[in-house]
Amino acid sequence: MISVAEARARILAGLEPVGAETLALSEAAGRVLASAVMARRTQPPVPVSAMDGYAVRAADAAEVPAVLSQVGTSQAGRAHDGQVGPGQCVRIFTGAPLPVGADSIVIQEDTSADGRKITIREAPRQGQFVRRAGLDFRAGDVLLRGGMRLGPAQIGLAAAMDVPWLEVRRRPRVALISTGDELVRPGEPAGPAQIVSSNALALAAMIRAVGGEPLDLGIARDERAAILALVDAAAGCDLLVTLGGASVGEHDLVQKALSERGLALDFWKIAMRPGKPLMFGRLGAMPMLGFPGNPVSSIVCGLLFLKPAIAALLGLKEPARPAPRARLGRDLPENDGREDYLRASLTHDEAGVAVATPFNRQDSSNLSKLAEARCLVIRPPRAPAAKAGEIVTILPLDDF
Repeated sequence: MISVAEARARILAGLEPVGAETLALSEAAGRVLASAVMARRTQPPVPVSAMDGYAVRAADAAEVPAVLSQVGTSQAGRAHDGQVGPGQCVRIFTGAPLPVGADSIVIQEDTSADGRKITIREAPRQGQFVRRAGLDFRAGDVLLRGGMRLGPAQIGLAAAMDVPWLEVRRRPRVALISTGDELVRPGEPAGPAQIVSSNALALAAMIRAVGGEPLDLGIARDERAAILALVDAAAGCDLLVTLGGASVGEHDLVQKALSERGLALDFWKIAMRPGKPLMFGRLGAMPMLGFPGNPVSSIVCGLLFLKPAIAALLGLKEPARPAPRARLGRDLPENDGREDYLRASLTHDEAGVAVATPFNRQDSSNLSKLAEARCLVIRPPRAPAAKAGEIVTILPLDDF
């Protein structure tokens, strides 16, 4: 068996970003940029006012009170078309272009008006409340880079840069194949020895959430031909995920069937719980992951391996962050040789410190406990017994 860290590294090592497609800016939210984006205009394009007030020459109001003559008005989208000469000022509003000749803004609270005679009561400094041209960015600046996910701020910035189209990574296509005579679809008649298939739907939701495109190919019965028929239907996908049949029992046929299609097997056991019988290899150019059939094992493996695999296929470059930590909410016994991922509640004590309390029941078939959990408590192999209050590493499940 190999470690979780080694398994993740071996899975990610051979994954290359998928191709790109061009989308309208309005359709690009949540997608991953494939290439850098350059501003097509300067922002702001000319000096503008940051406040409502009067555009003046600072020298004319160096000594206050100073009385200036208003010669016009400048507002956003409609600039004053004259100049500001000695002893003059222009009424100006936030975002309006600074008139030629003016160099400062006096806010309206520091003035009083008597018709066109404006009294300045506070002396401005030169450049006060003026947003210079290019304060935000200039034409030619590269402000968005490939490998970043586009959130609201990035979409807004691209719009301000006057970029109507963006080149983004297409959504990686992930084929899902469930296996087992015991499985039926939700809503289908189920015999006394059958169970409702949940893994494919759960992983499809995860794939969509992280930017992939799931292709649920259905349920293959425990027959070599049935498995191979669905495997062949996955041709052209960027990643194949099989669910169930990844172990070495008499009815675990996935590895045997895939070997007939030239599976280059990398590994098939990981020192973790839940999720030990996880298989990884390649069918020609297509990488494949063989997940265990237990629902919790399958979803935990999705979080640990499928989610980062899709990020790699998207070329997503996210900064490394320290693993979140919390205080342990109850005592735990020493661990064996496998890395444990314990479903747990996540609360906060009176001081606001996170407290993770693993559930007593951790069976890998208990999906209800995973739905209730707010985090997974990660316990390294051979971890000694731990007391309540000790600091542990967690994997939050909020986004999941």
